[in-house]
Amino acid sequence: MITATPDSPDLQSVLDGAFVDIQQRLQAFRPQLRLREVGTITSVSTGIVRVHGLRQVSSEELLAFPGGLFGIAFNLNEDSIDVVLLGDYAHLHAGQEVQRTGRVMDVAVGDALLGRMIDPLGRPLDGRGPVVTHQRLPIERPATPIMDRAPVTEPLQTGLKVMDALIPIGRGQRELILGDRQTGKTAIALDTIFNQRGRNVLCVYCAIGQRASAVAGAVANLHEKDALAYTVVVVAEGNEAPGLAYIAPYVATSIAEHFMEQGRDVLIVYDDLTHHARAYRELSLLLRRPPGREAFPGDIFYIHSRMLERATHLTKERGGGSLTALPIIETEAQNISAYIPTNLISITDGQIVLSPSLFELGVLPAIDVGQSVSRVGGKAQRAAYRAVAGDLKLAYAQFEELESFARFGARLDEDTRQSIDHGKRIRACLGQAEFSPVSVPAQLAILLALNAALFDLVPLERMAAAQQTVEKMANDLPDDLIERLTAGGKLADTDRRQVTEAAREVLKAFLSQTETRPSQETAGHTDTDENS
Repeated sequence: MITATPDSPDLQSVLDGAFVDIQQRLQAFRPQLRLREVGTITSVSTGIVRVHGLRQVSSEELLAFPGGLFGIAFNLNEDSIDVVLLGDYAHLHAGQEVQRTGRVMDVAVGDALLGRMIDPLGRPLDGRGPVVTHQRLPIERPATPIMDRAPVTEPLQTGLKVMDALIPIGRGQRELILGDRQTGKTAIALDTIFNQRGRNVLCVYCAIGQRASAVAGAVANLHEKDALAYTVVVVAEGNEAPGLAYIAPYVATSIAEHFMEQGRDVLIVYDDLTHHARAYRELSLLLRRPPGREAFPGDIFYIHSRMLERATHLTKERGGGSLTALPIIETEAQNISAYIPTNLISITDGQIVLSPSLFELGVLPAIDVGQSVSRVGGKAQRAAYRAVAGDLKLAYAQFEELESFARFGARLDEDTRQSIDHGKRIRACLGQAEFSPVSVPAQLAILLALNAALFDLVPLERMAAAQQTVEKMANDLPDDLIERLTAGGKLADTDRRQVTEAAREVLKAFLSQTETRPSQETAGHTDTDENS
């Protein structure tokens, strides 16, 4: 502890040095005149203000308002500017000053954002202090040129059997998830994020127009599953200004693009773009732009396409990174031919359609395999999956057709009954509990057992236990076999036989009590047919 007095030489030298430094800075200071363009607010409406006096402002330039509020110049009229506000505007009134910033809207990017929850302006929402980064990127950026893009060749494993086997996704793909309310769209996206732990894939989850409770639940699940460490959460709640909901997905895309340009693989989830389209429709109508179909503006297709086109796989010269997009859309009464769903179906590389009827039956995830498609992921799918998925999809499609036919009470021959029973086992095996991703060896073991009809004698009520037994068996396979299954190469016949025989052995406990049941069931059906 220093006990220097005012007369001590140490304190005196410090003060002298400080005064000399201040005097030098005062002598070097030269006041400069700087031009500043200032406008005036003439009117305030819901999320929109009209400004006069800023004749040199550029389109989409960021403007500063009193109280630390910002806005984006949207309409450049002959004698005024229409500005979209990015925050609470209750304190604004006509006559207040507006200043140009000379820059477009940008966002902080970098590794410091991992594990954080921010709003579209980059402000933290998790109570962990400010986010400190050293780089910013504009939220609107041109998509990667065609010559800098590489083919999609590596799969993005979701941990969901029905998707990895029948609707595969590749790294750099854009796969749409659409379905009615409360059918499990967000659950599929979160399951995919959970499955990226340990796979060197960073994730960005963008919540647009969601309830605060729903966002809190999603973040709690991410934290519980240790997925928040490699995830950035961008939130624009439903009660906030429509301008924030509009810029939220662009902010999230720029954050994800920064990681991609570093050569990393990134997954981004837009939850959901229905709210984004409605926010843009609200802004456009307030700005007096001409309404079109369903009152949406004519450029609604363009605002989504220019954002989703930024998802791609870069060439090795550009670092080899990838950005995989999973946009979510909410349909009404399964109407996938509505304006926004058809727009996004045409933009993306495939769609995953969720069925309310399957959800009501308890089939989770409630994916309608017949309407779902992946136009790119099959090229990136592991060869082992391709060897078993083709027959599986055909058998499942036949089962769905026969199941609808059997509802009319028609007589069924033995082959048709067996096809229906086999299809029921396929549906049971493709079902999966929420937040429980399945490893690649376990998925392949289940699929091989399905193709070998090993589950056909297992009662439906015991299928869940039988699957768990096969999963445990797959995880206990020899290390060299597990390595070959996960490597992505072609499945050798010896490996196929070894996995199938191991599955047959563990399923014997479920078959011993049911070996005589098929003949009894057949006899029962025959008697019923004769009596009818």
